Amino acid sequence: MSGTELLVETAGWAGAVLILVAYLLLSMGRMSGQSAAYQAMNVVGAAGFIVNGVWHGAMPSATLNVIWMLIGVVALTRIARRRTDITRPSPSRPGED
Repeated sequence: MSGTELLVETAGWAGAVLILVAYLLLSMGRMSGQSAAYQAMNVVGAAGFIVNGVWHGAMPSATLNVIWMLIGVVALTRIARRRTDITRPSPSRPGED
């Protein structure tokens, strides 16, 4: 097995572990589906599956995981925006000083 093949297989297996652990933690109530950690685990896991799927020519799997990853990226973006809104001070209105 070449170095590249080993890297591709490692990416695929690491992706599988990340997605399974994220789902396990979610199912056990140890993690929220709205948490950045859960979404990040899914994004990185899907990226591993994409690398592996494209390498092996498994385009249905690769396509599914591109969509899975995009859903996670959108969720992470929304989480980041919510955090920014929470930490950003609201503008003071006249007469509230």
